[in-house]
Amino acid sequence: MRWLIAGGAVMIAALLVAAYLGGGDQALLRWAAEGQRTAQTAMAQGLRALRGGDAAALTGFIGVCFAYGFFHAAGPGHGKLLIGGYGAAREVGALRLSVVAVASSLAQAGTAIVLVGCGLWLVGWSRERMTDVAEQVFAPLSFAAIAVIGLWLVWRGLRTLRATRSGGAVCADCGHSHGPSVDAVAAARDWRSLAPLVGAVAIRPCTGALFVLILTAQMGIFGTGIAGVVAMGLGTASVTVAVAVAAVTLRRGALSGLTDNPALARVQPVLELTVGAIVAVVATQLALAAL
Repeated sequence: MRWLIAGGAVMIAALLVAAYLGGGDQALLRWAAEGQRTAQTAMAQGLRALRGGDAAALTGFIGVCFAYGFFHAAGPGHGKLLIGGYGAAREVGALRLSVVAVASSLAQAGTAIVLVGCGLWLVGWSRERMTDVAEQVFAPLSFAAIAVIGLWLVWRGLRTLRATRSGGAVCADCGHSHGPSVDAVAAARDWRSLAPLVGAVAIRPCTGALFVLILTAQMGIFGTGIAGVVAMGLGTASVTVAVAVAAVTLRRGALSGLTDNPALARVQPVLELTVGAIVAVVATQLALAAL
C-alpha cells in the first residue's frame, strides 16, 4: 500500500511538471484572470442593486464575492506558495495546515477591513492612497516575511542534516531515528510555530477587498462590505486548503516507501532545505518586484 501511495504521489507530481512545461500554468492564469474580471463586473452590478434598495441582491453579492476570492486564489498568489511549501517541507497534518490556510485567508480579509476603517475614518486617506499603501508597503513586507520563513526552513533542514550526519538523535545500528525528537514533537503540537504563516499571508490585503470596502463605506453599507470581504476570504481559503491537503498528501506519499529505510533520516532534512530555498528565492524575487 505504501508503494502504491508513493507511486500515485510521484505520478501527480510528474503530471504537474508536465502541465507546467506545456504552458498549462499560463492557461490557468488566464482562466483565473477572466474569472476575476467577470466577478468584478458582477460585484459592481450587485452594489448598484444594493444601492437601489434591492435587499434580495445581498445573497447574490456575497456569492459573487466568494467566487472572486476563489478566482483570485487560483491565480498567482503568495498564500499558495507559503502554505504549499510548508506542507511539502515539514511533517504537519493536513487538517492542521488547512486550519492555518483558512485562518490566513480570514486574517488577510481582516487586514483589509482594518486598513480601510482606519484609512477612511482616522486619517482620511483616499482610495488611491490606501491601494498604494497595500501594494507598495504591505506587499513587499508580506513577501519578505515569506522569504524569512523559507530561510528558516533552510536553517532547520541544515541543522537536522548536520545532526543526522553526526549521529545526533539517530540510531547508530540502523542509521535512522526510531521516533521523533522532543523538539520535533513540541514543534508539531505547538500552534505558535504555525502562527508566522498566518501573519505572513495576512500582511498584504487584497486590492479587490479594498475596492469593495471603500465603495460600501461610501454607500453607507460598510457592514455589507465586511460580509463580502469575509466571503472573499472563504473563497480564497477554498483554494489554499486544497493546496495544503495536496502538499501534505504528496509529501507523505513520496516518503511512505521510506518508512523503514535508513535514508529517511537524510531525505527529510534535504526536502525541507530544498523547499525552503525555493520559497525563499521566489518570495525574494516577488518582494523586489513589488518595490
